[in-house]
Amino acid sequence: MTEGVEDPRIADLGQDVFVRIQTDLLVVGDSIMTDRHHASNGNYEDDDPQNQIGGIIPAFSLSGWLRHGMEKAIQERGGTACHPGEANANFRKDDVYARDLDAGYHPKGDCLDNDGDGGCVILDLFGGFENRPGKVMRRPIQFSPVRSSVEYTRGQAEGHYRRLNRNVVSRNPEDGREPLRNVELDAVANLDGAWHLSFRETKPEFFALLAEGIEYLNEHQTDFMHQLGGARNFGGGIVECELVNPLYKERELRRVFDRGKGTTEKMDDKDSEWADEHLPELRSALAERVEAEP
Repeated sequence: MTEGVEDPRIADLGQDVFVRIQTDLLVVGDSIMTDRHHASNGNYEDDDPQNQIGGIIPAFSLSGWLRHGMEKAIQERGGTACHPGEANANFRKDDVYARDLDAGYHPKGDCLDNDGDGGCVILDLFGGFENRPGKVMRRPIQFSPVRSSVEYTRGQAEGHYRRLNRNVVSRNPEDGREPLRNVELDAVANLDGAWHLSFRETKPEFFALLAEGIEYLNEHQTDFMHQLGGARNFGGGIVECELVNPLYKERELRRVFDRGKGTTEKMDDKDSEWADEHLPELRSALAERVEAEP
């Protein structure tokens, strides 16, 4: 339980929440940091199928994906979200920025009052205006190909790293498909694990927006705009995701990822409590805030 929480709607919720992420293939734009000194049998070749390489998926692409889902959840409620780009930036495509504003965004920081206070819920969560820190901290995901080494309660995942090669080849029959250009991609396959998020400050609308944003991303996982990372034309970034019940204790969180075990009766009761009691109240708080925002 979070110390100092006064709002009874979140009295049973902590600052730490977990999102389950499952995807067949993930290629993120900010690359993947590998831990190659753990390679098996001294084999350091990144394209060898016997090489057991773990690593870290940075939070940058994950953060943008999550923000996009949250923005859509706000817009579906009739509100607008802070544009991620600075309003006074020298945009190369002003017409694109203008269309963004017409599609449910407002210039970054326009939601603040004259004293620099307030702000929409997206600005509150993600910050980034006049050195304002966001209220949600997004951690990277550490992955390992060895399931027994994965600590899900620390926001880790099972995943299998490979470096993929894409060749652009000649179309001339005489050239015999001679490569013209080679592109290497860092990828993680069969990713299944927990993404650890922490609220620096807890508010009912934060939990509601996280739940609605994740739900939206899961329902639109095959939409091009809501897939995660690159290689979308090749099946990468189609993510199944769900918010792990924030009422779960640590041992119950581990059980979620234990393929040999199902939910307990107590977990089922907590699922009903979350869906029937907590979420409606949290969503009411989110609706009130969105309606109150300019």
